[in-house]
Amino acid sequence: MATPPADAAATGWRQRLQALPPTVRALLWAAAAGLIFTVLNALMRALAQQLHPMQTQFLRYLFGLLVLLPLVARAGLAAYRPASPAGQLWRGAVHTLGLVLWFLALPHIPLADTTAIGFTTPLFIMLGAWWFLKEPMQWERWAATVAGFVGVLVVLGPRLGSAGGGGWHLLMLASAPVFAASFLITKVLTRSERTGVIVLWQALTVTAFSLPAALWVWQSPTALQWAGFVVCGALGSGAHYCLTRSFRGADISATQSLKFLDLVWAAALGWLVFADVPAPATLAGGALICAATLWVARREHRRALPLPGAGTP
Repeated sequence: MATPPADAAATGWRQRLQALPPTVRALLWAAAAGLIFTVLNALMRALAQQLHPMQTQFLRYLFGLLVLLPLVARAGLAAYRPASPAGQLWRGAVHTLGLVLWFLALPHIPLADTTAIGFTTPLFIMLGAWWFLKEPMQWERWAATVAGFVGVLVVLGPRLGSAGGGGWHLLMLASAPVFAASFLITKVLTRSERTGVIVLWQALTVTAFSLPAALWVWQSPTALQWAGFVVCGALGSGAHYCLTRSFRGADISATQSLKFLDLVWAAALGWLVFADVPAPATLAGGALICAATLWVARREHRRALPLPGAGTP
């Protein structure tokens, strides 16, 4: 029986992806995670403006958990038993703390500012990866991250010094090192846990830890809001799956320059969905971010290639 064209095309793309060096595949997973997170952030901001942020946080992760349950039912509970239950609980607790800070500030800060403030997380991740995980820090990774951060400053420059919202911005900024700690724990867990196990246990623990605060401020969502949370659940689980795959494929610091590509996704989403024309500063900063991203990807690809004559007698 002949293979359907769609299946053949999917197999071809899968083979091309597997032929790439592990670091390049990790960069692609990280880029996909950033794109999904940008869409997710826009939807969650709209919901958090209608419902209490703590209820929004709980329902976002509850539906993320519900999306995963069919996979658990198919594979069986034993397939999702963690090798390190304590590590999973710690990761869930730390991530929940970061989410509380992030969701409280989310309704009061524009999406572009939320994205830009999130760009400080890679700086904390790189410091933590070097200090706690003893990961090597090639100069290219530092240079790409610094270049991306400069691009963010170019974008935000015209907005600096504006009145109002400073307290909420600081609250959002406080979530960055907490999320960095969560991602570092995730990196450690990838050494002994499968990607699906980590994603499931994050959804489970964050849902459990978020429930008490959600019950305190609960109000009944509308049908449209329930539908929005269903979409949030699917997007969130997919984004964290991509992110965890990127952590498995390379040193965590190797993928962090791609974090700045989220600003490009945010600008494109604003233009396509809301007809917001990006400002010249956004275009200039985005160009610098893309240049840094492509440069580090090329450098990582070259490093993964064998030297001429390597492996020969």
